[in-house]
Formats: sequence, structure tokens, C-alpha cells
Amino acid sequence: MEFTAVSLFSGAGGMDIGFAQAGIKTIVANEMDKSAFNTYKENHLNIDYLDGDINGHLDYLKKYVNTDIVFGGPPCQGFSVAGKMDIEDPRSQLIFSFAQTVKNVKPKAFIMENVKALGKLEKFKDIRNKLLKEFEELGYDCQIILLNAKDFGVPQSRERVFFIGIKKGYGKFSESLLEKYKSEAPTIREAISHLGPAGSINNPQICNAKITIAKNPILRKSPYAGMLFNGQGRPINPDGWSGTLPASMGGNRTPIIDEKHLYDNHDSWIEKLHENFVTQDFSICKTPEYLRRLTIDEAAIIQTFPKNYKFIGSQSKVYSQIGNAVPIKLAFAVASAVKEALH
Repeated sequence: MEFTAVSLFSGAGGMDIGFAQAGIKTIVANEMDKSAFNTYKENHLNIDYLDGDINGHLDYLKKYVNTDIVFGGPPCQGFSVAGKMDIEDPRSQLIFSFAQTVKNVKPKAFIMENVKALGKLEKFKDIRNKLLKEFEELGYDCQIILLNAKDFGVPQSRERVFFIGIKKGYGKFSESLLEKYKSEAPTIREAISHLGPAGSINNPQICNAKITIAKNPILRKSPYAGMLFNGQGRPINPDGWSGTLPASMGGNRTPIIDEKHLYDNHDSWIEKLHENFVTQDFSICKTPEYLRRLTIDEAAIIQTFPKNYKFIGSQSKVYSQIGNAVPIKLAFAVASAVKEALH
């Protein structure tokens, strides 16, 4: 059975792909960022496209009353630990625009994705409770669940919170419904090494941001944590998963790859540098040429985008679209579980 959906804060359409794979058809989508919306329209056809601020479309969306599902991920900068965590940030209020859409459309279910902090931090308890109260008054049983993308076949440790609401009388959602969709994530080596080195024919979309050793390195137990290099782009262990890919990729916040470790099975230069720093040996002062940033194609794979997905916009815009996306495999799992709850 195919369900219909309203997609909000659609970005490049990652969440929509996962929902489509689960048998949920988006019939109307909204996105404010021009580049992301151009990407969305390039890959998602025969949809009612609404660009610009969602608040300008709230009344229009009433025409989609009784659509099965409303889903989306409102901008999270106001709640993210990577940002200023400012409740007064205008973007923080967009979660209530999402709630207003639920009120106008009256779907059987809604799914709202956001950063972990919104669902867990004491700092946001009041705003969280206000949101839950609104959903309750609209007639929905709402649960807040925290999920990690790596538990659903995504080669990325990326924790996100989901507000999942089912209209009373239409079913009951349980986190246990997600169990069947869990799978072991491939390592980064398994996921991206088939592309070949950065700049090769299958991996051409390189990031030219330089990599230098940090003037004041911050060490952690793992060589792949802390701050060993300039910027906030941390190195990735090919034999593990990546950390959360940020929307700020494209410059010196882009994660780092040791190509000789990845392709030639050499010992990790990054692990050697970390070992030297731990023992107070600062004799290494220059990074090798085979240390480079994650490419666009690699980032898209880590987010589990389809191979033929077309991204529109400048390099920085494309990196941002990928980093902002909900991993497709995670979206598929959540959508499938919600469909089952509705059945």
C-alpha cells in the first residue's frame, strides 16, 4: 500500500528517497535554499514544489488535508552543539511551523528529525515540552526516539532524534518496530575504496582545502578524535565509520583521509602522528601529500545516496546539501516502521 506525504524542509531530498523506498510518495515539497531545491527538483519529479520560507505556504498546504504523513527536518542550527545553541535563533522556531503544518494537514502520522540536543538536553526541556503539548492537543501520541545511523547500515556514527506522532485511533508506534531494519554498517574502506583515489575518473570531485598540523593540537584517546589538524575536519579511520558529516564541509571542516592507509594498506600516518604527540615528540611538522579531504562522491556514499543522484550548485553548496541530509537508509527504516505502525 502506497502512502502519500508532505515533505517539509526537504533539502536535497535525502529523506524523501528513503521514504519513497518504503512506499511513501511525496506529493508536495518545500525548501528555502535555492541550490538544494534545484537538486531536489532534478531528482524528484511530478511533485508540487514550494520554494521559500515555509511560513509563506502554511495556508496553501491546507489543500493537502488528510495526506497520510507529514515529514521533515527543520533547520537545527539553534539546537546543535556545533552551533551557538541559541533558542532565540529564528530557525529554532521552525519546529513550530512544522507543528502548524501538522495542524493544517491533519495527517495520520508525522516524523520530525533533528539533532540529538533538541530531544535530550535539559537546556531545551521547555521548548521540547511545549512542542509535545501542541502535538498532544492536536490528537497525536508522540514519542521521542534517538537513533544512530550506523545501526541501520550507514557507515557513519550519526545520532539524530526523531519526533514520531501517530494520530489517535490510527495505530501505535513502538521503537521495537525498527529492529528488523537494523543492519551492520560497512566500514569506510568497504564503502568508498572502489571509487579509487581522489581526482581519479570515478572520484573526481575533490576538496582542495589544505591540511596542516594544528598549532595547538588537542589530543584524545583515539587518533581519530581531538584536533590534530587545522580546522574542525577530523580524520576518518578506514576500518571504522566516519563521524557525523557536517553541513560545513567543503573547506577545512571537511573530514580527512589517509590514501596510503586506505588504498595501499600502509600503516596509518595519522596514528603515527598521534603516537608522537602523546609521547611529546613534535618532530613531525608537515603533512604528506597523500593526506587529503573527503570528496563529494565519498561523502554522498557515506550518506547512502544512490549512485546516480545528481547534485546542483557550487562545490560548497553540494557539500552542504550532503551534510544536511538524513542518511537514506536511516530514513527508509523510520518510514517503514511508521508505515507498519499505521497498518
